Amino acid sequence: MKVDIKIDGQYQEPLAVIYTAVLSDEVNSAVKKLSESPSGDIITAFREDSAEILEPDDIYRIYAEGQKVLAVTDKGIFQIRMRLYQLEEKLGNQKFARISHSEIINLKKTTHFDLSIAGTILVKMKNGESTYVSRRYVSKIKDILGI
Repeated sequence: MKVDIKIDGQYQEPLAVIYTAVLSDEVNSAVKKLSESPSGDIITAFREDSAEILEPDDIYRIYAEGQKVLAVTDKGIFQIRMRLYQLEEKLGNQKFARISHSEIINLKKTTHFDLSIAGTILVKMKNGESTYVSRRYVSKIKDILGI
């Protein structure tokens, strides 16, 4: 791929334009890479007096408790200084799903979904924890799971 960079003071933020004869995998990959925000892959979390960078793949679930938003990882529970809707947007991909007004789970960190309970779904996580899908989100989770 040929790359051309032009410095122009009229642009407040970078603008990328791709000219191509056909939409190829290389072009799609470039578009995806350019569209990603620089901090989109990390979440800053806090425990005691220290800040730590959490990789989304390490997070089991994120939930609100009182006025705090907490993330559960193998390293423990961390506080995140973002609202759940902001985290949902930031993590908005096929790995994470909102299961209630106060909780988001990492679908890759689940072992199974128990559908035997009427009106809700029991979710078993790989770390041994269990949580429930609220009635409001049951149809959304079933759509994600293809059932």
